[in-house]
Amino acid sequence: MLIGEVARRSGVSVRMLRHYDRLGLVTPSERTSGGYREYAEADVRRLLHVESLRAFGLTLEQVGRALDEDDFSPMRLIDDLAARTQERIDAETELLARLKHLRSTSTETWGSALQVIGLLRAVESGSGARRTHALLTHGDADLPADALAERLLAEDDPNVAGTLLWALARADGHGLAVLTRGLGADDVVVRRRAVRALSSLVDDESVATLLPGLDDADVQVGETAALVLGLHGRPEALRPLVQMVVSGRRDVEAAEALGALAGSDLGAAGVVEALLGAATSVAEAGRPSARLRVTQALAEIDHAEATGALRSLATDTDPTVAATAAGVLKTR
Repeated sequence: MLIGEVARRSGVSVRMLRHYDRLGLVTPSERTSGGYREYAEADVRRLLHVESLRAFGLTLEQVGRALDEDDFSPMRLIDDLAARTQERIDAETELLARLKHLRSTSTETWGSALQVIGLLRAVESGSGARRTHALLTHGDADLPADALAERLLAEDDPNVAGTLLWALARADGHGLAVLTRGLGADDVVVRRRAVRALSSLVDDESVATLLPGLDDADVQVGETAALVLGLHGRPEALRPLVQMVVSGRRDVEAAEALGALAGSDLGAAGVVEALLGAATSVAEAGRPSARLRVTQALAEIDHAEATGALRSLATDTDPTVAATAAGVLKTR
């Protein structure tokens, strides 16, 4: 095919075809009887390869290098392009997040905007000391809570994390939406950071954000969520808290949370019933240490229902359980 026909069929202009020829990308390899240069089938096929690679975002230099390599692999090229595309997406996503954070501060002057930008850059510094210093000396800058929350979820320095948490507690909204999303992260380390932060920031109205943590596959996340929910009187925490007492994992904290739960709308009767049910189960399994922990948990509940349960445990076959229950009863 002559150059005009190739241009018409391929959609590539004559001017561009001649440019490809000058660069050595696609050169007509045959001639007509009249001496005109003609594109062979292999040349047209190479032209299609060039256009395909350009559509992926490669420069003409990169296209030529790729096609001239003896071990050229289309799949390797696609992988490289995918990686570069992901890098651009990540960079654009980070820029978008920065712009949103800056917009959320409602800065009205360039001076205040630059102050916030400087603070954000310092908070994302590779130096833990610089990050901490920036947070403690930010002056009147309006710290964007969501940016702080995202930084906290990524922070592995406990000292900086503590300072970030302090800053979040002072910021409007506390970044709760970002931290709540962190509870659903694939990375268990991020989920642990999220539940620790939420446990320090939530109040009775926002504590429900921790409910998904009860079903977390990670014990640390689930137990931390249960403790905070129990202290805020959420009945959903009852079963996991009782299980913590029975198993001996953070049982003292769980007992305190059950004491708080007994004073909530759930009532002491519901908590005592759950603990007695657990005591019965472990008695059948011959586990006196678990019954002792249940007894100690009942001591946290100053209510007639708990007193009745303690009287029953004062006659327990295990002398330590019986003595502990009797000792608690003497103080009532």
